[in-house]
Amino acid sequence: MGAIDFCNPKYYTNRELSWILFDRRVLGEARDKNIPLFERLKFLSITASNLDEFFMVRVASLKDMVNAGYDKKDIAGMTPAEQLAAIDTAIHELVDMQYSTWNRSLTPQLAKNGLLVIGGHEALTEEEGVFVDRYFEENVYPVLTPMAVDSSRPFPLIRNKSLNIAALVRKKDGKGELEFAMVQVPSVLSRIIQLPTDGKARRVILLEEIIERNMNKLFLNYDIVCAHPFRIMRNADLTIEEDEAEDLLKEIEKQLKKRQWGEAIRLEVEEGMDKKLLKILRTELHMEEQNIYEINGPLDLTVLMKLYGLEGYEHLKTPKYISQPVPELPQGCDIFERIREGDILLHHPYQTFEPVVDFIRQAARDKEVLAIKQTLYRVSGNSPIIAALAQAAENGKQVTVLVELKARFDEENNIVWARMLEKAGCHVIYGLVGLKTHSKITLVVRREEDGIRRYVHLGTGNYNDATAKLYTDVGLMTCSEDIGEDATAVFNMLSGYSEPLVWNRLSVAPLWLKDKFLYLIDREKKNAQEGREAHIIAKMNSLCDRNVIAALYEASAAGVRIELIVRGICCLKTGIKGVSENITVRSIVDNFLEHSRIFYFENGGNYEIYCGSADWMPRNLERRVEILFPVNSPGLKEELLHILECQLKDNVKASELKPDGTYVKPDKRGRSLFQSQEFFCQEAIRKAKAASDEIAAVSRTFIPAQHAEE
Repeated sequence: MGAIDFCNPKYYTNRELSWILFDRRVLGEARDKNIPLFERLKFLSITASNLDEFFMVRVASLKDMVNAGYDKKDIAGMTPAEQLAAIDTAIHELVDMQYSTWNRSLTPQLAKNGLLVIGGHEALTEEEGVFVDRYFEENVYPVLTPMAVDSSRPFPLIRNKSLNIAALVRKKDGKGELEFAMVQVPSVLSRIIQLPTDGKARRVILLEEIIERNMNKLFLNYDIVCAHPFRIMRNADLTIEEDEAEDLLKEIEKQLKKRQWGEAIRLEVEEGMDKKLLKILRTELHMEEQNIYEINGPLDLTVLMKLYGLEGYEHLKTPKYISQPVPELPQGCDIFERIREGDILLHHPYQTFEPVVDFIRQAARDKEVLAIKQTLYRVSGNSPIIAALAQAAENGKQVTVLVELKARFDEENNIVWARMLEKAGCHVIYGLVGLKTHSKITLVVRREEDGIRRYVHLGTGNYNDATAKLYTDVGLMTCSEDIGEDATAVFNMLSGYSEPLVWNRLSVAPLWLKDKFLYLIDREKKNAQEGREAHIIAKMNSLCDRNVIAALYEASAAGVRIELIVRGICCLKTGIKGVSENITVRSIVDNFLEHSRIFYFENGGNYEIYCGSADWMPRNLERRVEILFPVNSPGLKEELLHILECQLKDNVKASELKPDGTYVKPDKRGRSLFQSQEFFCQEAIRKAKAASDEIAAVSRTFIPAQHAEE
């Protein structure tokens, strides 16, 4: 037999098709009858939101390639045109499954539980009809802008993701041809309207149904022949020529405006739309047949998140989990003192994100702190971290903040923060040309009795206090001299032109990180070949880098046991004889979004564990500034290995990748059920209680003598 070509396209899955399989796993949660009903609504909403972004970015990018005549094949051997054809088929199947879930499963269950979603205004009672007509006249009519199309009024520009109602109208005198008219459903009004009730079942109707019912009031001199909702998706993939942009901030602001008017790439219409009306939309929007989706149900299922937010249905939701205190960082403690005592590992959202915010707040107020440096990729709408950084600058600290303006769909938000920080006196930088800065790092420089000490926070997730309650991530707080030196080098590299000759502990993309991973994988391969223990466990969001996958195949062929926990895209195939027989892949989709990146390498019995901001994707390893950091404390290494082992035990929310490319839930027969996220919640509660009890016991020990006598 000849040598195996581990880069052979037949050993790889197309990344876009793998992503669709991920969205199907999310949809699987919406179809799971063991999950509380309103949580199923939430998951169905998430699949729709995911699909919107997939179209605006991934499908748009492939269409751009096809339009440009680009026909280079991907790692699975597919051209952009072939990918689009396969995607069209897979997404139509996914959308059919979404609406089957809504119509046949969720809607009847909602009705059984006292919430009836009216499918059409025709189903309203006479009393409800009076109510919605009055609601339309008082609340909706003043906001609407009806638009007609004729020789003097061209077809209107339709905003990306906006919901609209198209109609064919004819003059009341019966003369003239059918004309096209439309109105945008205003996003400033609630799309869910509750109808008057007698105290029994709650009935709601969607705003577009109320508008459709009252279309005749918008076009008074016309008869409404037919009216149907529609929605379009546009290319929202920004093209920014950074080398030519004098001011990156202004260039991104300009491109953001274009996002609303990019090429239309998907048209969703109500099933049964009048053929003439559909033909007008298709012609004016230049839509191909395969990009039209006839929908049997409400357009834009992200509205289900609003339904999820209705009060009074807490019994149909998973009880809200409250993030627990970090035992090593009790409230009101001196964070710097605690970090000096030893490195601290944070596990969100099981443990609260508050210590990270307090780290910045204490640094902002501490007279001995000289400088704070931080990277920001995505932050919350009312970020306490931004406020603390601004306060630090006002207190005279040297504050340097890298705000990544190119964080997709957060560009506008980040521009606002960048300007606010500049006004507060912070030095704001926008990263390196051509690269996104995706790393999560904070450096605090403090003057102490024995000299300058550097405190560093490194994380796998964003400095976003809102998503920290929803995403699973880990963070490390340390005052290690080696890591402090590296952190300084990172910020010098980002703000100037300084590249260190060597790194002490950190590995940084795009220049060094990929080689580090390939070295670590190769070391396991050599250990296996030499008969030593060889084992890799890697947890990440996505895996699609050809070089990394080929290295994993080589290691597997050499006998390395490889266990991968990959939430989303996975271009690697399992179970290929002589290639990937020693590789398993599992994906966990649960209440929290799996987001942490943790990497374990056996290293011949002296195992190493790393965490970082990067997935094993070309964009992370080659086109972004990312940081991988080692965790060296024996106790913290055990904690991280414990996290990985619990996820590998999960047989409730995990799906395993099979050799045929499908994902299947593990066989539970004869096994006790284990749900890793639920276990981590309970574990964090137990640890927090134990720490609280210990503090209480210590405080009782130190009762003043006179009180003890009493």
